[in-house]
Amino acid sequence: MADGGSEFVIKPWELHGEGREFEKISADFGKAATALEEGLAALGSPWGADRPGSGFAAVYREAQGGLVGGLRGLAGRLGTVGAGLHGMARRTADADTSAASGFAGGAPGARGTAEDRSA
Repeated sequence: MADGGSEFVIKPWELHGEGREFEKISADFGKAATALEEGLAALGSPWGADRPGSGFAAVYREAQGGLVGGLRGLAGRLGTVGAGLHGMARRTADADTSAASGFAGGAPGARGTAEDRSA
């Protein structure tokens, strides 16, 4: 609502802007997840191959896979939010155009568009 009144304003260009921001954050987040995964892989297996090291490795690798998978999933969801904002912007603009056409076109006694009035 604008200024506490009864008006609700959606600006498609702002939705597109926020959609681009979410897409950028998604890409950045995906790059960070890749960098983390590569950095962890570069460490190798510093815990050793003995019994305690092997036990730690089993738990660590499972947790690492879950963490990296979760980060990649989050990056994808952020991109989906961006795409959704673009879709909302398009639908809002289409609805506004359709509503404006309806007001200009058929009501008896309506003055129509500026083009109609100048003809």
